[in-house]
Amino acid sequence: MPQKVNILDVAVSRYNLQETMEEFSNAIKKKEKLRVSVTPVNCILWARKNESLKKIYNSADIVTADGVPVVWASKFLGDPIKGRVTGLDLLPRFSAIAAKEGFSFFFLGAAEGVAEQLSKKLAGMYPGLKVSGKYSPPYAETFSDEENEKMIELINQSKADVLWVSLTAPKQDFWIAEHFDRLDVSIAVGVGAAFDVVCGNIKRSPEWMQMAGLEWLYRFFQEPGRLFKRYFVEAPIFIPLIIKQKLYKKRST
Repeated sequence: MPQKVNILDVAVSRYNLQETMEEFSNAIKKKEKLRVSVTPVNCILWARKNESLKKIYNSADIVTADGVPVVWASKFLGDPIKGRVTGLDLLPRFSAIAAKEGFSFFFLGAAEGVAEQLSKKLAGMYPGLKVSGKYSPPYAETFSDEENEKMIELINQSKADVLWVSLTAPKQDFWIAEHFDRLDVSIAVGVGAAFDVVCGNIKRSPEWMQMAGLEWLYRFFQEPGRLFKRYFVEAPIFIPLIIKQKLYKKRST
């Protein structure tokens, strides 16, 4: 069975959280490289309108189903994904494994001081975790060549196994893809707001809302101004598009 599922022309990995973490561990131990994209509904929808972004997702080694709606869609299409894999779960859960295995991390992005806060938080949760570097670049829509060179140098000097990037999507996906060949890490993955959520700066929704696919609603109430367009203008077209894909698939068989 193929390891990816077509969701609106984006190839999303079937892996659940445990399998994704196993892929991470295996790659580090074998000294292989994985470029990883964490893709909620809005990222899949953005990729429909942006060929460059779609190419980034479809050439990534792992594209996780970040959200219950993506998993629901795969089941509706008759090609089920095993489980959702969010950056909010992946970062703390893999930290536990990394502490035991001796894997090292580099944290790139988020506001000034958040990566330091995150390092202390995770070190308290998982004693022995190695954070070999961290850097928060100045905010910019696009970084200068000098800033990019600085980030690449810091990451490579750290000898980290995993690069966690918090630059918001899809900016983080573009940055990783553009510089991946020059990064001396095994895993490079963008996790959006996970730094702030793990630190407690942004409160995560109750588990029942996560399981019901309502985590987006909790996030909206926290940041209504920023997230209104994403959740109430862009996201509602997801279900009709999935139905259309299902009908097209039936006609084609």
